[in-house]
Amino acid sequence: MFEGKRGLVLGVANRRSIAWAIARRLAAGGARLAFTYQGDRIEASVRELAGSVSSPLVTACDVRSDDDVARVFAETAETFGGELDVLVHSVAFAAAEDLEGRFTDTPRDRFWTALDVSAYSLVACARAAEPLMEAAGGGAIVTMTYLGGERAVPHYNVMGVAKAALDSSVKYLAWDLGRKNVRVNAVSAGPVRTLAARSIAGFPTMEAIVEERAPLHRPIDADDVAAAAAYLLSDDARNVTGTTLYVDSGYHAMGM
Repeated sequence: MFEGKRGLVLGVANRRSIAWAIARRLAAGGARLAFTYQGDRIEASVRELAGSVSSPLVTACDVRSDDDVARVFAETAETFGGELDVLVHSVAFAAAEDLEGRFTDTPRDRFWTALDVSAYSLVACARAAEPLMEAAGGGAIVTMTYLGGERAVPHYNVMGVAKAALDSSVKYLAWDLGRKNVRVNAVSAGPVRTLAARSIAGFPTMEAIVEERAPLHRPIDADDVAAAAAYLLSDDARNVTGTTLYVDSGYHAMGM
């Protein structure tokens, strides 16, 4: 499905990352993939995973820095002959103390950090990817969101506000980039046990409630999300853009 495609994947932390599940599926379909990592702590893990799919590029990226984003996409352009077909954006951050207690108590500086990393980074990366995707004749971008951007989820707090900004950004980016044949979509996943999820207070309760009340009454794993993302990134979704695909066993459709 992805033979000859070139992709950049942001957000792999370890084997349990949703970004890694997506990358595995893309690589199995024939894509060549570049990877970024954030910080020395996870560099070795990301390099090991990237090596397992013969990645030609693994590079650090601080998405809060325009210079760093520009450097990463310049390296990507050099690696892939000035073209890019696929961008996977699975990047989010909020301080752990802001994912417990009250949203009302979120301080100004940490509020802006959450929105910068979790939402504006998609805008910055899409802007940098645009000329590479235009050179390739078009491309597809997918990001990861969550129902907490549409409804209040206890303890999700400032991350929910950041996801709301991300959701809106997907729609505006889809409009801006559509004339270049670049599609922008999101996957809204139910609770998946990742490194980031462990920082959310009450995460096991979230899992239990979704499994109990969702129409399909079953949990969601990273491979479920990867399958949906692969569809959105594939040519099968050539006329799908500006949309959010829910992978939550139907929980989003329920009123209570």
